Amino acid sequence: MDRCVVLVDAGYLLGAAASLLAGEPSRSRITVDHTALIQGLRERAEADTERPLLRIYWFDGAPDRVPQPEHRRLRVMPRVTVRLGALTRSDGRWNQKGVDAAMHAELTELARNRACSDIVLVTGDGDLLPGMMAAKEHGVAVHLWAVQAADGDYNQSEDLVAEADERRVLDRTWITKAVRAKELGGICAPPPAPRPEIAAILSAPLPDATLAPAAERPTEEPPRTVPAAAQNGAEERVPAPKGVPTPKDLAALRAHGPQPPQPATATLRWSSDKGWVDRPGVAAEPPEVASMPTLAQLTTAEQRWADREEDITTVGGDPYEVGQVFARRWMSRLGDQSHLQKLSGMYPRIPHRIDGELLRYAARFGLLAHKDDQIDEHDRYAIRAGFWREIDVRTAAEPAPAGEQ
Repeated sequence: MDRCVVLVDAGYLLGAAASLLAGEPSRSRITVDHTALIQGLRERAEADTERPLLRIYWFDGAPDRVPQPEHRRLRVMPRVTVRLGALTRSDGRWNQKGVDAAMHAELTELARNRACSDIVLVTGDGDLLPGMMAAKEHGVAVHLWAVQAADGDYNQSEDLVAEADERRVLDRTWITKAVRAKELGGICAPPPAPRPEIAAILSAPLPDATLAPAAERPTEEPPRTVPAAAQNGAEERVPAPKGVPTPKDLAALRAHGPQPPQPATATLRWSSDKGWVDRPGVAAEPPEVASMPTLAQLTTAEQRWADREEDITTVGGDPYEVGQVFARRWMSRLGDQSHLQKLSGMYPRIPHRIDGELLRYAARFGLLAHKDDQIDEHDRYAIRAGFWREIDVRTAAEPAPAGEQ
């Protein structure tokens, strides 16, 4: 058949791209526009082989072979088939299992069945050498593509390079059309500048180290400058910062700052994906908070299907973006807009029913740490910062009620 097929080893392609653009092979250091990447692969394959594309096979690893958000987006794209191997962790490193075997099987099966005349391999693994040789014996032309190496050297098996019929290099210019390095802060695209209080969420130290469980405290605590109030004779213990505070910590922090002290009822718990942890002394939610609807209560069955489709096709999974998407949906479906004004006035607290729902939504995007099924601490704060940024944009754009002017 006069058509071409592309077999992509995603671990090689994205790992080599990360090395080239970010200096290390960690895929967490790059952000990928999968739509642009697939389109680029298709156009390049059809141009190089002078054959129409039959299909792109995307081979990747996933924990317990459970599709991750990027896999769900890829497998609904036209002419794309996703094949998953296992992803296991040993000695602090992730390793793919079964990906090479799946690529070898697909390569030899396509050639044996004469499903195509040309096969493009995007890989560097020498284990595919027998499959490449078998495909050539069945009359298939094998094209081997490499990602430009960061050090200018080869990042493919020498035997694989020698056996290929045609060889091409995907250079930096081609790669950067769909892949780019993340910012150091972990947010792919710099969001609009948030209000100062959001920056405080991400940077403020703990007001009291005893608020943090012992297991969460750092082993080495850096020294902290004593505030002027303490230097003027106030007998106040000043602990070292923990890193990222909870809303309860922030409420106490604000009580020691220029703002007036907050009443005990103003302090709410933050949830985790595993539920709520009762803390002594935390007051029950006031009625106006308990009556605030969750997104699930506001969403119809039709909207739920549309939301899932949007999550698969357009939401990238960046923590900040996830928080924005959730807040946007919640606000757009509110019937009683007074809830929005109430929520805005609770900043930086999120009612714990809504906060728990927010984190469970974020867990769909592969943000859970695999070993303990917890969302990374800094990811949690980026999720909430995105949520508050969207709330802030909406409330700033709307005029205040007449009674509040």
